Amino acid sequence: MGSLGKSRGHAAEPSDLMGLAGEPTRARRYPSPGAALELLKPVTWFAPMWALGCGVVSAGVPFAEHWASILGSVLLAGPLVCGTSQACNDWFDRHVDAINEPDRPIPSGRVPGRWGLGIAIAWSALSLAVGAALGPWVFVASVFGLALAWAYSMPPFRLKLNGWWGNSAVGLCYEGLPWFTGAAALTTQLPNWRITTMALLYSAGAFGIMVLNDFKAIEGDRELGIRTLPVQLGVRPAAVFACVVMAVPQLVVIGLLWRDGQTVHAAIVAGLLLAQGAMMPMLVKAPRKRAPLYNATGTTFYVLGMLASAFAIRDLLQGAGG
Repeated sequence: MGSLGKSRGHAAEPSDLMGLAGEPTRARRYPSPGAALELLKPVTWFAPMWALGCGVVSAGVPFAEHWASILGSVLLAGPLVCGTSQACNDWFDRHVDAINEPDRPIPSGRVPGRWGLGIAIAWSALSLAVGAALGPWVFVASVFGLALAWAYSMPPFRLKLNGWWGNSAVGLCYEGLPWFTGAAALTTQLPNWRITTMALLYSAGAFGIMVLNDFKAIEGDRELGIRTLPVQLGVRPAAVFACVVMAVPQLVVIGLLWRDGQTVHAAIVAGLLLAQGAMMPMLVKAPRKRAPLYNATGTTFYVLGMLASAFAIRDLLQGAGG
């Protein structure tokens, strides 16, 4: 659960005595609170926390009786597991960041020495402790999410170097695992199969959203050996593939909701998908130029569909008695 960083570059050998931007790290022995918070990138926490909220809604249990579990799982999905993934990413990309983004906390020396690695390890341990306190299935999800967070950036795995593996990991950690976690935290048991199915479908669709982030640095990715889908397939084919991958899981969601009698919710998701579909030709025509715009608009319709689907599952489970 949580989300994974999307910055680029290869890892290099550790350097403990000198800052990666060429400044001695001895000038600062400890990171400031502000630098440590920047390392955890709070701006990235929203996506997994939204998905977790969908899991909470879909669980079909009263909120008022589970506020501690809700707050704990929000903390787990955002600041802890997602924050861990960002710290891992910055640590293993610190050498290339020293060239491309020297003001980042680690290469600038504001997070000196091996503190970046230490924060990632400490946050992993804290995530596991909170996950265990929220129940066995939340703990399982936490272990899986943290494993992906480390494998995404850490050699020899470096899932981020291949678009198929990296985007799959990010999609699952953005949508599926947080959704599963939100439901498991409230029910303290393995979530209903409908919840798990919905989480997996929206994880699959999120793969396409992740591809949109790969159009901004195609030449640099090619030079660095990062095999994103635009690098492997070409710009236009990758854009078409991203649109198909975003749309097909939502079509399946609509079919499942319609089959189960949730016609209003199915219609809402269908309307939101139509809004996305109206924007997709624009995206395919100029992926490099229009991907940021689609990310700001089309993906909003996507996540609103997630919430509508969560309410549909909630109604189904409450109608069936759980």
